[in-house]
Amino acid sequence: MFSQNEKSICDVAELDAFLSEPHERTLRSLATLSGDILVLGVGGKMGPTLARMAKRASDAAGISRRVIGVARFSAPNLEKQLNSWGVETIRCDLLDRNSLPALPDAPNIVYMAGMKFGSTGQESLTWAMNSYLPGLVCERFCKSRIAAFSTGNVYGLSPVSQAGSRETDSPNPVGEYAMSCLGRERMFEHFSRTLSIPVSIIRLNYATELRYGVLVDIAQRVFSGKPVAISMGYLNAIWQGDANAMSLQSLAHAASPPFVINIAGPELLSVRKISQEFADRFQKPVQFEGVEAPDALLSNSQESLQHFGPPRISLKQMLDWIADWTIRGGETLAKPTHFEDRAGRF
Repeated sequence: MFSQNEKSICDVAELDAFLSEPHERTLRSLATLSGDILVLGVGGKMGPTLARMAKRASDAAGISRRVIGVARFSAPNLEKQLNSWGVETIRCDLLDRNSLPALPDAPNIVYMAGMKFGSTGQESLTWAMNSYLPGLVCERFCKSRIAAFSTGNVYGLSPVSQAGSRETDSPNPVGEYAMSCLGRERMFEHFSRTLSIPVSIIRLNYATELRYGVLVDIAQRVFSGKPVAISMGYLNAIWQGDANAMSLQSLAHAASPPFVINIAGPELLSVRKISQEFADRFQKPVQFEGVEAPDALLSNSQESLQHFGPPRISLKQMLDWIADWTIRGGETLAKPTHFEDRAGRF
């Protein structure tokens, strides 16, 4: 078992193992569920370690369960890696209406499919992936419970003084990506209500690890001597392993109408202060661009803390690990989050 007090994560293999290490709460939660877990869109940034965590938690709880990851698998070696972790795989274009019915039945669905980066200029595909596909999935898996990933972007900008948007706040999405994500939620809500499908909707904001995420974006800019944009002056961040654990636990809370939950770090983080924290660790100066606006894309995570408990990994631990990884030239996914974009263009 990896210790969260370790000063350094050595390599990608150790990182993936730690990101998929199940919490005790996750073991207990998955033990209450019967049947297999099908992860749709497993090929994204979170999917592989979430699927591996689901398998590890099920095995540790003594449950004989198939965990099956579904994706197009355009990334080389990902399918083989998942198989080595005990996760079965199926190649499938989920938008292909002939392929979706051929997928195996499963009592538990984790829906991770979607489109964000590259959505500007491909708006029609973005809406098809984010709003049309969820309806098809609900019709195909109308007898399952579904944990559906969404995003805090559906809230739009909220005043920093209010400490983040809550689940009861009315959505106010900015830009077509965020609007299509609200469309995704509405499709899951519609079919949850009309077909009595238990659904949990996970509004994530933002998962981070050592290869990508808002904290990595800031660290890389500070380390390379580039100015850090601070017009989006505040943000949330949560360790991806904690986000994986909470998302899997949300399956046990799925309901009709849907159970909606923010999954985010407990603090509102100042981009300026985070940048300075990295500058201190790198022993480098930091430059800033712009001025903090009075509002930002922020989520209040108090509800998730009550349901799932606090994250295991603290902000300080994340900063220490990311700084160490950056100094050592650790692998990155080269997928910036564009967290600083206030117009919702991705």
